[in-house]
Amino acid sequence: MDEIYAQQINDSIKELFSFLQTRVSPQELSLIKSAYEFAAEAHKEQTRKNGAPYIIHPIAVARIVAEELELGTNPVVAAFLHDVVEDTPYTIEDIRDRFGDDIAFLVGVVTKQKKESYDQSKQVDNFRQILASVQYDVRAILIKLADRLHNMRTLDSMRPDKQMKIAGETDYFYAPLANRLGLYYVKSELENLSFRYRCPREFAQIAQQRLKEKGANIRAIDEFIAVCEQLLANAGISARIEVRSRTLYSIWRKMQAAGCDFSHVDGKYYIRIVYQAVDQHSEKFESLKIYSVLTDRFRERPGSVANYIDAPKENGYQSFHVKLLSDAGRWEEVHITSERMIRNSRLGCSAEMTDSNVQAWLEKFKLVLQDVAYHSKDKEMDYMDGITSSFYNDDILVFTPQGKNVVLPIGASALDFAYEIHTAIGEHATYARINGSLASVKTRLRRGDCVEIGTDPLAHPHIDWLDHVLTYKAKSNLRRYFAHAPQLEYKRCPFCHPLPGDEVIGFTGSEGEITLHKRNCIEAIREASRHGDSIVPVNFQENPAFLYPVRIQIRGVDRNHLMKDVVACITERQNLSMQKISVDCTDGIYNCTIDFPVHSVNELQKAINSIAAIQGIDEVYYKDIEGA
Repeated sequence: MDEIYAQQINDSIKELFSFLQTRVSPQELSLIKSAYEFAAEAHKEQTRKNGAPYIIHPIAVARIVAEELELGTNPVVAAFLHDVVEDTPYTIEDIRDRFGDDIAFLVGVVTKQKKESYDQSKQVDNFRQILASVQYDVRAILIKLADRLHNMRTLDSMRPDKQMKIAGETDYFYAPLANRLGLYYVKSELENLSFRYRCPREFAQIAQQRLKEKGANIRAIDEFIAVCEQLLANAGISARIEVRSRTLYSIWRKMQAAGCDFSHVDGKYYIRIVYQAVDQHSEKFESLKIYSVLTDRFRERPGSVANYIDAPKENGYQSFHVKLLSDAGRWEEVHITSERMIRNSRLGCSAEMTDSNVQAWLEKFKLVLQDVAYHSKDKEMDYMDGITSSFYNDDILVFTPQGKNVVLPIGASALDFAYEIHTAIGEHATYARINGSLASVKTRLRRGDCVEIGTDPLAHPHIDWLDHVLTYKAKSNLRRYFAHAPQLEYKRCPFCHPLPGDEVIGFTGSEGEITLHKRNCIEAIREASRHGDSIVPVNFQENPAFLYPVRIQIRGVDRNHLMKDVVACITERQNLSMQKISVDCTDGIYNCTIDFPVHSVNELQKAINSIAAIQGIDEVYYKDIEGA
């Protein structure tokens, strides 16, 4: 077994050095070899959970950093050394003395700090430490992602409880982090591996179903691709076409979102057409040319075009998407993309390690971290929950009427949009105009929507808004608003719905809460006869911060302008806001039901008296609203 491992190590390190030989200088390669030798010596007595020599892991991480992420010399050196300080007697000063300040910094960031106590937990403190490094250097996070990726690829040697712990961390933190950094391939693999170990039965079931379906559809897909290849060749376009299967996790997530089984979920694969652009400026032209050629032959599904070239996703993803009707009668999802776009999807922030590009990614990260840190300082919302929700997941691009881009997560509402523009707009939002049409602020947005928010300085958030927002910014602002908003001292009886100014009585519950009842409430009478000792004196006074919904029934003799007079009486003379109105006029008899909020029973009675004085009104009375 030792000989097998020795051969495996030797082959792997030779392949890595051979790959690096064409990319780094002889001096840099010498430094990398020195780091390997140092790590091999430091870890020589250690083994992994499966019994393999520990040095296999640093070698694998270094290969991911060099070959898959295409990083430079210092990150590769740090990848070899990333566990030395944490798992061996060597210190960060030893690393600094041998390899310099930059490599010591990178190793220090990925080394878990040992403390006597942690703010929340060892895991969360480690996450915070990694995020803090982003403000200075993105390379350390890329090394940590490479470390996590190899650990996930070799997770089968761990106990089930350890698998769940590591998979949970991956889903919660590392996959969203990779997504935010534009590392689509790393993000997808981390998600899929996590799914495999968290839910092995579901993972295996979907894998089997996909294999079966692939066999049934392969002929129709091949025929569609053959026609596309011929069309492009006839047009003189050089491109390769490939079928890309989505990960099992991606399919499972689609099933959950759509509430359907495997056979009814869309988008289990897509067809990718890849061309080599002369330069970045010609990519849109080339994509549209291919799109034109294909849609001359195949029918396009209305509304299926997504132009991510002009409007990239927040993580930098670019491509041109369309769905075409194949000769087999199936909508085929086609992605038209360049070799550069594919490389960028794989490498994300590391695709162009120029000072300006790296700085741009760091600035995007800093803005998220600063915003989350600011909104979590009062502890209304957990810092890490804020980070991961801000980093994840798919996003949509919507616009202000002035054409400003606003990136939101899929499923976001007009309220999310309002808070993204400005907190004050969110707090005073009353309605939305989406593509010119009036809509509720709770309406879910779609990619490309043009959104305008109507506000009223007297309007304030409603508690149910929390059920209609997704973004961290909207949630944190709403939670902070309601945390500081005045709280009603009492619970109101759900049957008699007492108002301030009513004759009321209070009963103390088992947990100390006081429930108010009208004194003539049947529930109060029953409670007094059974638990008279729980009766407490209460003073239910009017408070300008609280409004209570009420309903009145109006009957009278119909006439011209009667409805106008009733509405004017409530809204203009009483300055109340109507929420619902229902009118029926049969055989000259006017019946009207109106819902509106009041501050007290006195305000309600004043409205009733005012309406009763209108010519033609015969009676006005309070009508209970169930659940008010």
